[in-house]
Amino acid sequence: MKKIFTLLGLLGVFSALSQDKPAYLLFHHDGTLATWKELKEKATASDVVLFGEMHNNPICHWLQYELTKEMYNVVGDKLVLGAEMFETDNQLLLDEYVSEKVAVKNFEAEAKLWPNYKTDYKPLVDYAREKKLRFIATNIPRRYAALVSKSGFDALNALSPGALSFMAPLPIPYDSTLPGYKAMLNMGGHTSPNLPKAQASKDATMAWFILQNLQVNQVFLHFNGSYHSDNFEGIVWYLKKYQPTIKIMTIASIESDNPMQPDEELKAKADFILVVPASMTKTH
Repeated sequence: MKKIFTLLGLLGVFSALSQDKPAYLLFHHDGTLATWKELKEKATASDVVLFGEMHNNPICHWLQYELTKEMYNVVGDKLVLGAEMFETDNQLLLDEYVSEKVAVKNFEAEAKLWPNYKTDYKPLVDYAREKKLRFIATNIPRRYAALVSKSGFDALNALSPGALSFMAPLPIPYDSTLPGYKAMLNMGGHTSPNLPKAQASKDATMAWFILQNLQVNQVFLHFNGSYHSDNFEGIVWYLKKYQPTIKIMTIASIESDNPMQPDEELKAKADFILVVPASMTKTH
């Protein structure tokens, strides 16, 4: 009888939502509806939270900001922020900005910022600046990822010790059988056979710098493209490789023409799946 009432309750929720226009819906990995409270509680109980975003989606960026604030309200200065959008060789400049040693105009003129920085990532960085939180640049410098894409991992062996300090230690572990990497070879166009390795160099470096900047009892909230952590691969695989006991929570973001009934294959994509209407406006 309890199951019947639960099913009726869910049908009632979906019926109400179908008559409204929600900007997003949250689902558990098994496809059941989730709440923001559940997501927040699991996030604050984790060691690492990987918020997989769609780079140009305003709902993703709004919820990243809201989650940052709410996690800070719970864990305070034990919160550490980090992002794919900042490359490791920009860490000094990022530190100087967050600690208010350099002005906004100098930081924005010298840092390698994404085109949508001011609308989508500046609020997160400025929140860290306001609350005196650490903000970690985690991504491998793009010139080195490009080198891997062109010539494979072996090309990294010729780099200087200084250059190697900006990436995960060599040799970078790599599993070519992971579905996410295999799929990259079938994305169309003139795909380099080394493209998945370039992706892996990013995933490994992000995982490595997350762990290097995570202390006991801290929570690391990391922002990255959803593909880097979808299906518990990418960054997740490397985090587990480097530190098997770490507690990770993942969020995947998708667009759907029917947010109330996302495709079946999207189940198990992450601990929480953020579904946004496909008609949502873009930030850039």
